[in-house]
Amino acid sequence: MARVFSSKSTTDDVLAGIDLSGKLALVTGASSGLGVETARALAAKGARVVMAARDVPKIEQQAATIRAKHPAAQLEVMELHLDKPASVRAFAKAFLAKHARLNMLVGNAGVMACPLMRTAEGWEMQFATNHLGHFLLANLLLPALQAGAPSRVISVSSAGHQFSPVVFDDIHFERRAYDKWMSYGQAKTANILFAVEFDRRFASRGVRAFSNHPGGIRTELGRHLTEEDIKLLTERSQQRASKGVMVWKNEQQGASTQVWGATAPELDGKGGLYLEETQISGTAPPPGSAGAAPYALDPQQARRLWEVSERALGESFPA
Repeated sequence: MARVFSSKSTTDDVLAGIDLSGKLALVTGASSGLGVETARALAAKGARVVMAARDVPKIEQQAATIRAKHPAAQLEVMELHLDKPASVRAFAKAFLAKHARLNMLVGNAGVMACPLMRTAEGWEMQFATNHLGHFLLANLLLPALQAGAPSRVISVSSAGHQFSPVVFDDIHFERRAYDKWMSYGQAKTANILFAVEFDRRFASRGVRAFSNHPGGIRTELGRHLTEEDIKLLTERSQQRASKGVMVWKNEQQGASTQVWGATAPELDGKGGLYLEETQISGTAPPPGSAGAAPYALDPQQARRLWEVSERALGESFPA
């Protein structure tokens, strides 16, 4: 019987009957919110989970909480600063020295609608963290993903990608006025485009990639939001939502789509797809889903972004 899920489905729902024993997963942003729930759900089903984030004491605390619920949970804690290429490279080197294979990479970490901040390289922070850091990480870990094939990469995006395409002429707001929502939008668009091109390049090696929209969840991702920002997001979400009603999810519901994307047998042999409400979506989404903007799934834009990202990082990742 085909499994059917909805916006109310939880991580435990989508993992019912699935055994992840012997599998290795890496979850970024695993110090709070959806990252913690993703790690918990995968570990509860037998996967060994590497929890990565910038705040090690906080991850360790979250890992202890998970172990209290699931004493057999196999968890590792590693420090990762996605806005710092040197940190990403050091992380990848340490990871590969310890693990020869990787079955699931969930790029969950991110920042949203923050004030204008720049990295040491001069990159705008949302684009640097949400896209460039994950782009570099996934490519550096490709040997382990290939060894763990069939393996999957989940690029956590958002319906917020509809705020903006990637503005290639001025990605880092060097010539245009900074707008935190346009910045967030293009970074989330980049997450989708990355999955499209990563899947195109490496599907033949057994490594598939998906992007997803978790839904509306109140987590630490929104720490920079004002009441006005929350009102704007709610209004925009209501415009896209089924019957014009915005429904907030809890963390178990919010993490379900990325966990489903990482594990679902229904997705075997597929890739490069945009997921939401624990189902396949896209530019012609099923009822109840907002769908993806056409520019976010454009293969030519995806290739262009790949080349731009390689130039920024000064490193080539050939197919």
